[in-house]
Amino acid sequence: MKQVVINEDECLGCNACVELCPDIFAFNDNTDKAYVIKPEGGDQACVDEAIASCPGNCISQE
Repeated sequence: MKQVVINEDECLGCNACVELCPDIFAFNDNTDKAYVIKPEGGDQACVDEAIASCPGNCISQE
């Protein structure tokens, strides 16, 4: 099973993934970076949109 992953070093902190998929992503106010709260994913269309919308290209499924 693929896992949703964010490369936090590449994250720009734009919050787009959190706005698109709040059940899968969250935002760390201390680091100003997004992180994955549900690595197994969920709505695949939502995950795909988050990956496509990420300006840092730091979201993937591995």
